[in-house]
Amino acid sequence: MTSFENELKNAYRSGKLLLGSKESISALKHGKAKLVIIAINAEPSVKKDVEYYAKLAAIPIYTYGGTSLELGGTLGKPFPIQVIAVVDPGDSKIMELIES
Repeated sequence: MTSFENELKNAYRSGKLLLGSKESISALKHGKAKLVIIAINAEPSVKKDVEYYAKLAAIPIYTYGGTSLELGGTLGKPFPIQVIAVVDPGDSKIMELIES
C-alpha cells in the first residue's frame, strides 16, 4: 500500500470525502472540493466533466493509478468508485502529497 492510499484512508476517517461522480462534480461546480481523485479507468464523459469543472475552479486533479474497483477497495467499499472529491482532508497529509 502506498503512502497516497494511507493518506486517502486517513482523510476518509478524519475528514470529509464525497464518493462518486455526481456528488464530486456537484462539489466542483460549487467550489467545495479541495482536490479531486479520479480512477485511471473512469468513463471518458466523467473524466471530461471532472477536468472541465476542476479547471474552472482551479482545483487539482490526481489520477489514481488503479481501477475504480481498486479505488473503492482502498476505502473498504465493495463497489467501484470513479471519482472522489476531498472536501476536508482532516488529519491527513493528502494535500501535501499531491502538491509535491
